[in-house]
Parts: sequence; C-alpha cells; structure tokens
Amino acid sequence: MRSGTSYKQHPGLADHWDAIVIGSGIGGLSVAATMAKLAGKRVLVLERHYTAGGFTHTFRRPGYEWDVGVHYIGDVSHPRGSARRIFDFITDGELDWADMGDVYDRIILGENSYDYVKGLENFRAQLHEYFPSEKDAINQYLEKVLSTAKKAQLFFAEKAMPPFVSRLFGGMMRRPMLKEATRTTREVIEEITQNQELIGVLTGQFGDYGLVPAESTFFIHAMVTSHYFRGAAYPAGGSGRIAEAILPVIERAGGEVITNAEVDQIIIENRQAVGVRLLNGREFRAPTVVSDAGVLNTLSRLLPESAAKAAGLANKADEIGASVAHLSLYVGLKGTTEELGLEKTNLWVYPDHRHEENFKRFQEDINAPLPVVYLSFPSAKDPDFNRRYPGRSTVEALTLGPYAPFKAWENTSWKKRGAEYEELKASLSERLLDTLHRHAPGTRGKVEIAELSTPLSTRNFAAHPQGEIYGLQHTAQRFEQRWLKPRTPIKGLYLTGADVCSAGVVGALMGGMLCSSAVLQGNALGRVLKHQAQLSSTNIPTRRTPARA
Repeated sequence: MRSGTSYKQHPGLADHWDAIVIGSGIGGLSVAATMAKLAGKRVLVLERHYTAGGFTHTFRRPGYEWDVGVHYIGDVSHPRGSARRIFDFITDGELDWADMGDVYDRIILGENSYDYVKGLENFRAQLHEYFPSEKDAINQYLEKVLSTAKKAQLFFAEKAMPPFVSRLFGGMMRRPMLKEATRTTREVIEEITQNQELIGVLTGQFGDYGLVPAESTFFIHAMVTSHYFRGAAYPAGGSGRIAEAILPVIERAGGEVITNAEVDQIIIENRQAVGVRLLNGREFRAPTVVSDAGVLNTLSRLLPESAAKAAGLANKADEIGASVAHLSLYVGLKGTTEELGLEKTNLWVYPDHRHEENFKRFQEDINAPLPVVYLSFPSAKDPDFNRRYPGRSTVEALTLGPYAPFKAWENTSWKKRGAEYEELKASLSERLLDTLHRHAPGTRGKVEIAELSTPLSTRNFAAHPQGEIYGLQHTAQRFEQRWLKPRTPIKGLYLTGADVCSAGVVGALMGGMLCSSAVLQGNALGRVLKHQAQLSSTNIPTRRTPARA
C-alpha cells in the first residue's frame, strides 16, 4: 500500500508551496486533491503518523489487516450519489465500492433483534412489521428525519460563503436548521412516540456520532440516519485504498504527501498564516495553510497563543468540548468468512433500550457492563480480502468509553505502559471477546490475534488530546457557533474535516468540500458534481487499477 513518502526519505523537499495541509485524514486529502484538480495547486500534505489516511488508514499484523475507522459508508453504492461522485473525482475513479447488501445494521436490545434494511420504503415496512401499533409514529419520525436532513444543505453552504455574503444571508440560511439543532434527539422522538423499545431501536446508531439520545442534537441524528437510507458500502480492497487512490491525484499536480512529518506550529506573520514549522525546526512556506488536525488541536497546540487570542479563537473549541473516546479490539481469526459464518451486517449490541442509563454507568465505572458493543466484519465486507489473506478473517469489536480511566498513563510510551495497564486491557478484551462469541459463535476457538486499542492509542497516533474519536462533540452548542467554519479570522488559515461539518468519513469529506470552496472562493462542490456529471454523460471510461497486493 502507498502511504506517502516518509519525511526522512525526502531530503530534497521544496521550501515553498501553493498550499500546505496539516494532516492526511479524508478532510485534508480531499482538499489537497480538489485544489490540485480544480486549480492546479502544488499542495504539500504533512502527516505526523507513519502512514497517510487518518482514520481511513489500515494497519497490519502478520497474516492480517484491519481498518481503524471505516466500517461502512452511505451514498456511494450508486454512481450518482453525491458522496460517490466526490470520491470518484478526488480518486480519478480509481476506488471501487462493495455493497453491503440488504441489511447494513442490526440493532440488538437484550434478546430482541431489529434489522436496518436498505431503501427508505423497505426500512419503513420493516419497522412497521416490528412495531405494528406504531405505524403513524414511525411515519412521522421518518418524515422528521428527512425534512431535517434537507435543511442541512443551506446551513452548511453558509459556512463556505465569503464573510460579507454570510453577514447578509447567513442568518436566513441557518435559521431553519437551528430549530432542529437546538433540541435533543430524545426530545424530538419522544414527542412522536413514548414506546421506549422503539426509541431504543431508532437511536441504535448513536455510536456513529458518539452521544446518547438525551445529549445529541436531533440534527446530527437525522444526518447520520438518513445517510444510510439507500444502503451502505465498503471500499473494495480495504479502507486503505481510499488514501492510496487519492495520493496520485495530488502528486500529478506537483504536490506531495509526506509522513513522519509532525507540525509543531503554524507560522503567523503580520496576522497572516504563511507556513508551518516541523518539530525538527524545518519550515515550509505557502500563502494558504489548511489544518486537518482537528479544531481542538489547531487552536490549542498548533496556533501560537498570541495569534489565537488576537483572532478571538482562544478557548473557543474548549467551550464546546471533545467527543467520546472509544475502545477497539482488533481480532484475527483462523478460517474464512464462510467457514466462520460471518456476515457483512454490522451488529450494535446493547443490554437493553436504556442507552443513557447504560452509558452513564460505564462512564462512572469502567468495570460496569459494556453499554454497547459494535461488531464489524471487514473481511466479510471486502470481496478482495480472501485473495490478500487466504484462510483468514477479521473482526473489530468496539465500545464507547471514558478517557478518565486511562489518563494516569497518558505520559507513558506506547507498549511501555506497565503491568496494571496491560491487566486493564486484558479484562476489557475478554469482555469484548465474550460479546463477539455470543453473537458470532463460529469465532470460538479460532482467535489468533486480539489486540486492544484504547483512548491512549487515539491520543498517540491521531494526537487527539482526550482520545476523542469524533473531534468536537455533536451537541446543540456546537452547531450554534458562527465561528466554526473553514475560513478563520486569520488570513490564509483554513480549517477542514469533520469539525467544520459533521461526524464520519463523509462528514469529513464534506468538510473538505466546504474548505475547498472557501480557499478557491467558489462553489467547489458544485464544480466537482458538475464535472462528474459531464464525465458520466460522455461515457469517458475511468481508470481502474487492481486492488493492492
């Protein structure tokens, strides 16, 4: 897999660029590729990790490979889906998708199981079958989700507008969505139904945005839920194919993606961003600096304190707060998907429908029952996996959790945190494995590798201060912030990624499109979609490369 060029292996790197992007998550790579294709910009992407891709990258152990953040993506199965067209644009059509089939998610509440099925009307009919006395409530709920998600278009478009246009029309564009964003998911749904089992099912994907129904804004719930109505897909060849397919697009315009290159500070001169300084002191200069390091990181660590204060940005992100942390057990199994009876469908395993109570108990005591276990089967989703790793299968078992129990070890080194830390990991691993074996019994006795990632892993590899998985938390307060947009008060400095849009891979991708629009001073998303429509209408074949070996 291509992961970018290591900084140590690139001594002749130029000092001056058209733009510099900090971080190679999908928010950063999409901006770099869009600037390269729409404006011919030479973009330098700097990544602190040893591989490019952010939460879309994969890692390997002998005989196995796992994704770290891409479990399924909506709106890409059909060539005309907006997300699909954007991905096709930034990869020059080099990325293929494997549809996950009719059932993409299964919500398990105690002993009861409920399928999320592909297609809005199929989804509606399935819910009607599960809850025949709640048909009217289900219809009202779906209408509310769709109408709320539709309001997002103007809300996010306003974020990319020039300041003077935003001042004139911004309030009008934001107002319809804010009516929904200022209310919690539970508040909205409980106005429609009081059936708590149904509410538990309808909010069964809350792990996709990291906040329980009583705390999340209904806006993010509607965005995520509607995103999958047309089904879900997985990158053929593994999630590492995403970055692998984007890198050549950046390089063809003269850009570079450099790994093992940690930015220490954004250089500000005369209240303008003019470049970056690496930890080793090396400086790179560009009139445009884009941060995909997350808003919390950017404002508190990368931006000089004096510059943040002068721009009125000091402590802004802290007031919103970080999202939840997570634990992820990476399981390697002897046997093929078919032999082990594994499915493509993701499983959301809950003790019962009381999401808030279960989550609060675990937040206060990490030895309490797990509030949710999300089981993902990447080897079943990826049609190329068996070719690359014959006779093997992989599973990821995740739960959402607090950072506090791991804080005592935050100043220790990876793999050198001591016996007590390893004992805690072993205990959590066993509990996650137990859930896996109960819901995928074919995995018993087949485990060859079980490696746990804690919030400290996220802190170590992604530089997220509190191990947060989704950046800023998705509360009403977050979406009320007028300053949270790609263009900052500091000339030449822009923000990209999920924090300027919403959670998930496509949220970060759309954040990249918003940032590209702000940098290029035009509707980048509109140009991308138009370009792909023209390409499709002329039947120009896109390049295809085989999945990586």
